[in-house]
Amino acid sequence: MRLEYFEMIDRVTSLDRETKRIEASSTVPQESPVFEGHFPGHPLVPGVLLTETMAQASGYLVLGLMGFTHMPFLMAVDKARFRTFVGPGTVLTVQAQLEHEGSGYAVTKAKILAEGKPICDAELRFRIMPFPEGMDGQMRAQARRIGLLEETV
Repeated sequence: MRLEYFEMIDRVTSLDRETKRIEASSTVPQESPVFEGHFPGHPLVPGVLLTETMAQASGYLVLGLMGFTHMPFLMAVDKARFRTFVGPGTVLTVQAQLEHEGSGYAVTKAKILAEGKPICDAELRFRIMPFPEGMDGQMRAQARRIGLLEETV
């Protein structure tokens, strides 16, 4: 996890096409410029970055299920709940499941756990659109880096 670069997912641990689920892992860094202001002397991952982590896992799920033919863009976050704080060094498990896909939209339910305990969850909606010029190659490279795509794809 590189908070300051919005690279929230370290590794995709499973993608189940049949159940339309993804699981990923990420470890919060011990140090990050983000913690200098959130909060000095008591570093915590901002809720917006936890939301982004769920959105990225959901986005990779949609990309994987659609074979990287279109790009999901986050358009809404509903029913978000934050249950506890997340500090440096925390190992996160991120899970997302596709609830609906069609008519240019996708809906997922996502959650983050640490040591099996719930951290946060939300329902996320995405607009499915053609990739902006040149972005599909970048997304495939990132997907390979985190283990979503094999090198040959």
